Amino acid sequence: MATFRGCVQKQRKDGLFQVYIRVVHHSKPGYIKTDKFVDAKGLDATKHIKDPFVAKYCANKILDYTEKLNKVDSSLWTVNEVIEYLETADEDICFSDYARKYKFEMAKRGQERNARNYELAYQSLERYAGSNKLGFSRFTTIFINGWIKSLSGTSRAKEMYPICIRQIFKQAILDYNDYDSGIIRIKTNPWVKVKIPAADTPEKRAITPEECRAFFSAPLPESKMKEPLPELGRDVAMMVFCLAGINTVDLYEMEKENYKDGVICYKRAKTKRFRADGAYMEMRVPAILQPVMEKYFTEDSDNRLFSFYKRHSTSDSFGANVNVGIRKICESMGIEKGNWYCIYTFRHTWGTIAQNDCGASISDVAFAMNHASGHRVTRGYIKMDFSPAWLLNEKVVDLVFFSTKESHRVERNEANSLRISSKYLVHGSLYFRGKLLHEFDEIGFNNKEEVIARLSEHIPEDIPSRSMLQFIVENKDKGQKAVYERMKV
Repeated sequence: MATFRGCVQKQRKDGLFQVYIRVVHHSKPGYIKTDKFVDAKGLDATKHIKDPFVAKYCANKILDYTEKLNKVDSSLWTVNEVIEYLETADEDICFSDYARKYKFEMAKRGQERNARNYELAYQSLERYAGSNKLGFSRFTTIFINGWIKSLSGTSRAKEMYPICIRQIFKQAILDYNDYDSGIIRIKTNPWVKVKIPAADTPEKRAITPEECRAFFSAPLPESKMKEPLPELGRDVAMMVFCLAGINTVDLYEMEKENYKDGVICYKRAKTKRFRADGAYMEMRVPAILQPVMEKYFTEDSDNRLFSFYKRHSTSDSFGANVNVGIRKICESMGIEKGNWYCIYTFRHTWGTIAQNDCGASISDVAFAMNHASGHRVTRGYIKMDFSPAWLLNEKVVDLVFFSTKESHRVERNEANSLRISSKYLVHGSLYFRGKLLHEFDEIGFNNKEEVIARLSEHIPEDIPSRSMLQFIVENKDKGQKAVYERMKV
């Protein structure tokens, strides 16, 4: 057990002596500086403190230190470790500083995208607290619940931000609290009574093959930039779509060794650290994409495959600029702002067309899009044959770029092989965004397209071009009904 006493050392030029608490532990001395001073009159002949005020202060400090050490097992500590504990035991650790260090270490490990999410999370918390020097002592259940409530208007942040902060908090407890030794630097844990809300389920962002064709064939808006963002947006969107929904971060980080004999070979950045197979994927490049890719190839001496990194410092800034370019194209096409596409639109679209229009199973789609599956451990042990994914990708690309086939994601719901002839009574109805625009009961139609054509005459002019409308065609005599979807041209 350490022993303590008040003492002084050398006299200063102004004649005063700085007061210290001398600590002896395992026969080794150490000193804790106080904010007290005494003059020569406050010391006896042996330089022991006799000033009653300072002596009382030292006695109280020594009592406090003794009580703190009694709560922990310091038998194996050095004297410096004892001093460090006594000086910091009551100090409120700065959460803000720790969070920034946590984010920095995460980015250094190559987790830049996750690090950015953590940064946004603690910045949000600091704005709510009104301080960028937030201490762990502020973390109460009321405080955290109040912050989460302030995020209720968001769709994803209300779940993602609290999860990030909770993770930082848990790691801080592991770093600062030593329950075996009785050292509890972080004394509160509000998360036991905090319920983190679930994020809103995102709306499916897939577009139809018809809309896909319209986007890729649309004239690019004029630009004075040497490398216009609309061109970048269209080209990268085409890369994503024609490579089975590959992520932009993987395109950005692609190296020459990842491209062999017309095949892209890569490990998906988002999940490679968490999968036994390293999220490895091979995808053959369709012929239609080859000229687009070559436009961005680097010189032979460069180990990177694409030149994106030369103009965009991070994969995040690259993705952001791609989205700006895509939005500019959507604007020039006359698409309403709320319906503008983003790069993920084309990833979702590939998967949707593959399943709904090319007849692929969900597992086939997941395999081609390099999603984790229930067989992820097995994938780590076998040599995969990626050719089924190549064939499915070719089907999707051919359907969009080399056919005029309409989407039948709604038509496949046609019931009982709907039959239409001139003798049957037909009920037709037209809907847009759930609102009934027109309906009729008539005879004399020979097929469904005649019914749809009649209903299309009543499409209001103020509905934007390329908007999707729903048509219900019902054979009243047979009790058959089918639903169809068409795009306004």
